[in-house]
Amino acid sequence: MQAQDRPNIPLPATAMSPSVSVPVPAPLRPSSFRSRVSWVGRTLAPRSRRAATIAPAAFDDETTEDITAHTAGGAWAIERVLAERAVEPLFQPIVELHSLRPVGVEALARGPAGSAVQRPRALFAAAVAAGRLAELDTLCAERALEVARGAPVPPPLVFVNAEPAVVDQPLSARLLELMTDGPPFRMVLEYTERALSSRPAALLQLAAAIQAHGHGLALDDVGADPMSLAFLPLLEPEVVKLDLQLLRAPHAPRTVEVAAAVSAVAEQTGALIVAEGIETAEDLANARALGAHWGQGLLFGGPAPIERMAPGEAGAAAVLRPSRPGLHLPAGTPFEAAAARGKARTGTAEAFAAHLEHVLRRAGSGAVVLASCTDADTARSWLPSLHGLSELAAFVGLVAPVHPASVGPNVHFAPGPSTVDSATEECAVVVVAPRYTAALCGRGTRDAPAFAHTEDRALVASIARIILQQLPR
Repeated sequence: MQAQDRPNIPLPATAMSPSVSVPVPAPLRPSSFRSRVSWVGRTLAPRSRRAATIAPAAFDDETTEDITAHTAGGAWAIERVLAERAVEPLFQPIVELHSLRPVGVEALARGPAGSAVQRPRALFAAAVAAGRLAELDTLCAERALEVARGAPVPPPLVFVNAEPAVVDQPLSARLLELMTDGPPFRMVLEYTERALSSRPAALLQLAAAIQAHGHGLALDDVGADPMSLAFLPLLEPEVVKLDLQLLRAPHAPRTVEVAAAVSAVAEQTGALIVAEGIETAEDLANARALGAHWGQGLLFGGPAPIERMAPGEAGAAAVLRPSRPGLHLPAGTPFEAAAARGKARTGTAEAFAAHLEHVLRRAGSGAVVLASCTDADTARSWLPSLHGLSELAAFVGLVAPVHPASVGPNVHFAPGPSTVDSATEECAVVVVAPRYTAALCGRGTRDAPAFAHTEDRALVASIARIILQQLPR
């Protein structure tokens, strides 16, 4: 990270900086790890946060008035759609950008032709109004796979969208059957970072299920929100889809930053990059310049019935990285994961504090910051810093045995297991940012502490997933 990129953040008070006075509400018992994160001051206004709801722009170009008109009579219509399974998906081709040969299709949901809910925006708005969004989302996925399987020449890859608001729903028996009963293609489940930020544990469970059955994952709209870049190393999707607005401003600093970050992740993980919204020859040139491998858009064809899709390259599915079952749900604790890689060392409370200051100093804008702790006193002493960081970071999460009322609204929280006074304490702090990745884990008592500090990206991502999967579903 360049010096000018580092936030000017007052560091936590520690045993190494006694000049900083920090009031505490009550005496805390001695701890190897409490020390040392007690306060991070901020004078920033709360950053804006994307709501974990349906984004109207995600569907069609219908107006708000259209949706309002349809929703009034859409409740009965959505009941009929679900009862009759009356979703007829269309498909849009995805092509390899140099040969322009098709490699797969993306399924796009449509309601019954001629009905008030034919267009996807009205269809999903009606489902939300009727409280049936989860059922509609599942039906859309089922119908996409059913229709693709029935094609004269099934495509090698079928991209299916997952609605972030309902990723905590279990896979239906029909969907599991379609995924596991020898499908003639690989499915790629496509979702946005909003799903992870709103229901991280649920999305990791879903990702694990998809990988266990040999299918792949895609992260959509990358570049639309800084959070998507921060989550890329944690998700490690097979496909990264660039937000279509990047093509419209290919030389803008933000576009160049996103393209560089995505290309770095692709080089490290083997992910494929897809550019969306390619409509002209200029868009195609821009997509290639941004490092995209594949693309989709009206230049190659709009949504159409599966029978009108050209046969895809037979080896396209094999181009995607093989599935990795177990990646998203690692077992054990953060310290155990670090120790298994030979990262643990003996130390002192002061050494842990120094490393903690180093890690937190780098937690700038757009970072994912995660913390876990088995000691309530330690967790309470960390809360002011986590609250301060939540005004700057993309996502802050905490798993600890403290009362929920003590945790600020911008910190994603789950109660965690607690140690008793005589037991061994364990804690961890993870920072995942576009330019910096680190994890610090500790285990022991004040007289016998051990800790691990690693900046190995793969190990840090695994430790982050251990914490994320404990957050609310």
